[in-house]
Amino acid sequence: MCSILGLSSDSDVAPTLVASLKRMEYRGYDSVGVAIKNGSNILVKKGVGKVNDVNASIHMDKVNGNVGIGHTRWATHGGVTVENAHPHLCNSGPVGVVHNGIIENYAELREDLEKNHNIVFKSTTDTEVIPNLLQIYFEKSHDVKRAIMDTVGKLKGHYAFVALFNTGELVGVRNHEPLIIGIGATNNLLLTSDIIGLPENISSVIYVDNNQFVIVKDHEYDIYDFEGNVAQFTIKTIPKSYQNVTKGSFRYYTEKEIFEQPNTILMAGEGDNNCLEKITQSIRDSDYVYVTGSGTSYNIAVIAKYLFSRFAGKKVEHVMASEMKYSSRYLVSDSTLFGISQSGESADILESVSIGKKKNAKILSMVNSKNSSLARESIHSIGLNCGPEVGVAATKSFTSQMAILYKIADKLCENCLAINFHTISNAYTKMLSNTSHIQELAKSIKNIQNLFVIGRGIHYPIAKEGALKIKEITYVHAEGIAGGELKHGPLALMDSSTYVIVINPDDDAYVDNISSVHEIKSREAKIIGISNKPDPSYDFWIKIPTIREELYPLIEIIPLQLISYYLAVERGIDPDYPKNLAKSVTVK
Repeated sequence: MCSILGLSSDSDVAPTLVASLKRMEYRGYDSVGVAIKNGSNILVKKGVGKVNDVNASIHMDKVNGNVGIGHTRWATHGGVTVENAHPHLCNSGPVGVVHNGIIENYAELREDLEKNHNIVFKSTTDTEVIPNLLQIYFEKSHDVKRAIMDTVGKLKGHYAFVALFNTGELVGVRNHEPLIIGIGATNNLLLTSDIIGLPENISSVIYVDNNQFVIVKDHEYDIYDFEGNVAQFTIKTIPKSYQNVTKGSFRYYTEKEIFEQPNTILMAGEGDNNCLEKITQSIRDSDYVYVTGSGTSYNIAVIAKYLFSRFAGKKVEHVMASEMKYSSRYLVSDSTLFGISQSGESADILESVSIGKKKNAKILSMVNSKNSSLARESIHSIGLNCGPEVGVAATKSFTSQMAILYKIADKLCENCLAINFHTISNAYTKMLSNTSHIQELAKSIKNIQNLFVIGRGIHYPIAKEGALKIKEITYVHAEGIAGGELKHGPLALMDSSTYVIVINPDDDAYVDNISSVHEIKSREAKIIGISNKPDPSYDFWIKIPTIREELYPLIEIIPLQLISYYLAVERGIDPDYPKNLAKSVTVK
């Protein structure tokens, strides 16, 4: 869950590396560093903190050299220290490495390197074994290609790394973690873990396949598999929406992405009608359908069960991706597995797909990157088309995922829903046109410690998603619960210091929810009602537009996103980069 970069250019690479690291900071932001080839030396500058702060202190962008690597870290092995920040050099200095993923056998490798090669480690990371192995094998063969092959033969785990040799070679290696080659004008070649890291002057990319590596030297590149055979590849054009991603006039990416939803809801799945039809047909033909995801995408999986069972009569099981391996014995052979992921690179979802394939499951997916690992593992994959989402907390990707589920459900029930998404888009515009009342609410509750979000039926996973957003970016303890479960535990926590958000549109759950509101009020807790209909029991009412009742989940999430965002701002928290979290969870 880190960002890795390598750049070869005709000019100094440090300014471009630092700018790209800033764009990729959502993948990890506890430390940052660069290593640049300067003559026969590799100069390293790194520090703890965000890119701008570290750069202001140690001037990473001022190092001279035409080949270099960079990294932002989200710690997995070892604490957040300067010593553990990347890049890492080998003991003798001529090889530097930045790394994403986990080396599972690093302890064993470290012990061998210390005992048999007198290597002295400077960090407590798993990464540091890589440059030392590369140097040992390079000294034996004097061949970079051979050194890479020997090194990957020793490593176990899922990883990608970029290595810089003082002889001028830049090397990128992919084993189950993403790696992209960016090709630009003026002899620019950039290796990266994320397309967002590519600078404006790079317009074409190669998605490196699993178990492959690339060697860049003198503005030329060669791609090989781990056995050393020349690999085939395809050069693709970068979508314009992923070039020059900025916040525009918004204060934070999270705010921008919330306010983009009137447009992104219309783009969900568009241009993929044939794929949408194939996914629908696969679900229709399957006796057993499993839907899996993590975090926000798992909440979408739960919504899929409600929609597909209610409107299509399909038996659907939702499985948390991280729990799939513990449930695999119950996975029916020859079933359909529908994987949902914003990035398409999350380790848990990819492991679920691997488990499903062993059971001969048909793999379907929904992703925001059609060139992601998950998309390439699927027989059919549909795109969210919502553009890059930089804020760590999912917002526009969630509504786009939900929109695609509604489209699939509508096809399964032969247009029984007949949804006009322009109506949904207009509802978003109306809710986002005046958010002052939600900002006032955020000010009044900014010091709360606990918050509950209640929903019933299909509104329950929306309550879970709302609570997740609040936890992620405000650090307030929040819990999404089913309204009917109040008497089975949660009422014990209700008192005058408690706030409860009730998702309560005027549908078949409305009366039961009002009963729950009275139970909560009798314990002196405060009620925030999200509804198209007012009620005197609400201490604060957030009005949503009146629409067909089966479509309310599409619009009731917007106030929850806004509450999370404005509450984070009121609490002095950067909502784009919540502590201890990263956007694309590529490690287990």
